[in-house]
Amino acid sequence: MSPLLVKGRATGREIVEVTPASAGWTYVGFRALRLAPGEQVQLDTGSRELCLVVLTGSVDVELAGGRRHEQLGRRDSVFDDMPPAAVYVPPGQALSVRAVREAEVALCSAPSPGGREARVIDPSTMTRTVRGKGSNTRYVRDILPQTAAADHLLVVEVVTPAGHASSYPPHKHDQDAAPDETQLEETYYHRLNPPQGFAFQRVYTDDRSLDEAMAVENHDVVMVPRGYHPCVAPHGYDLYYLNVMAGPGRTWIFRNDPVHEWMLS
Repeated sequence: MSPLLVKGRATGREIVEVTPASAGWTYVGFRALRLAPGEQVQLDTGSRELCLVVLTGSVDVELAGGRRHEQLGRRDSVFDDMPPAAVYVPPGQALSVRAVREAEVALCSAPSPGGREARVIDPSTMTRTVRGKGSNTRYVRDILPQTAAADHLLVVEVVTPAGHASSYPPHKHDQDAAPDETQLEETYYHRLNPPQGFAFQRVYTDDRSLDEAMAVENHDVVMVPRGYHPCVAPHGYDLYYLNVMAGPGRTWIFRNDPVHEWMLS
């Protein structure tokens, strides 16, 4: 199995987790939890900022000082055409999450010096855009974009229809060389519809010192420490992924693989 692939668990509270230590990098942390109705989990952000995304179901979130936000989340599936609920929490805060109905939540984190306020992210601010055309069409929703307040963290979700490619033409963002490219680590949390499906993702560099091709299944995570990272959804299976990015800065500037950039014209 590829060292960049982290398999998700089909049952139990803990679905999958990536830490900077397990990934061998500096910034991105990701964890996905499955909560039964009434189940509660206690969290502490420590030295990291957190974007909690309610992927499916509904939860109550209680923040420091007793601030309570009830029934966050309306989706039954990540493939529903509506934005998720999300909460931004700065470092140094405890919070509790309780499922009102069966829920799946993503915990996206990055280092932070602190100083920001916790807030619910209004779903109406999450812009939905269409990228690509033909069999390269996919649907993007910005949850925590670079225009929103945070220190290092970027969070976005993408739905790729069956038979389409995504993160394509292949692009990368592994050099701290603005304005041409920025350095961002990235995780892909994959979901498939129907759930027994699979998709493919390749992570590779120009010199092929890194070149991993992976079959990803429902709830799997692919880590992208560097290099290009396209995805393909086979016929019959729609692909969803939640991207978490973070790096020394907080600007997403990518470079396309020059040998494949011709298709954009």
